[in-house]
Amino acid sequence: MADFFDTLTNKHAAMIEAQPVFFVATAAQDGRINLSPKGYDAFSILSPTRVAYLDLGGSGNETHAHLAADGRITIMFCNFDRPALILRIYGRGRAVLPQDAEWNALAQFFTLLPGTRQIFDISVESVQTSCGWGVPFMDYREERPTLKKAHAQSDPAQWEAKMAQRTTSIDGLPTRATDRFIAGNTAD
Repeated sequence: MADFFDTLTNKHAAMIEAQPVFFVATAAQDGRINLSPKGYDAFSILSPTRVAYLDLGGSGNETHAHLAADGRITIMFCNFDRPALILRIYGRGRAVLPQDAEWNALAQFFTLLPGTRQIFDISVESVQTSCGWGVPFMDYREERPTLKKAHAQSDPAQWEAKMAQRTTSIDGLPTRATDRFIAGNTAD
C-alpha cells in the first residue's frame, strides 16, 4: 500500500541518507520523459519541504530543460536492503547555476565535485512511500569514479565552451549554460 505525506519526516530522511543511488524523472508537455540515475553524495535535504541535488555535466541537460518548461519533478529512492521500501518525492524544481545570485547559499550544502554544472532546488509537494517488495536485494560495492575523473582532467576552457553549446534539450527545449568550470575535489 502507498502512503502519502505532505513533508519529509525524520524516518524518510534516514532512508534517503542510506541510499547510494536515486532516480530523477521529469517531463515537459511535449517530447520525451527523462529518467536518470544519480550517484555520488549529491543529494541534500534542506528542510521537510525542500531538497536539492548537485548535477554534473553529462550526456545532456534534459532535467534543466524540463524544469524550465514545466517545473515538475519526481525523485525516487529504493531501499535495496531491508526494510523493503520505495520513496518518491513529488515537487517543483528549478536549476540554480554558478552565475546565479543564490548559488553560494545553495552550494554550501554540498561538496562540489569536478564538473559541477548546476544544483536543482526542489520544493516538496508530497512524499509517497510504498512497499518495495518487488525490488531485489542488491549490494553496494563502490562509487564509479569515471565521471569525476573525466571532469577533473578536463581543460576548463574547453569544458566551458562545450557546456556553452548545450543550450537545448534533445527535444529542442531551451536550457541555460553554466558560465564556469568547477574543479571541485579532485582527490579521487
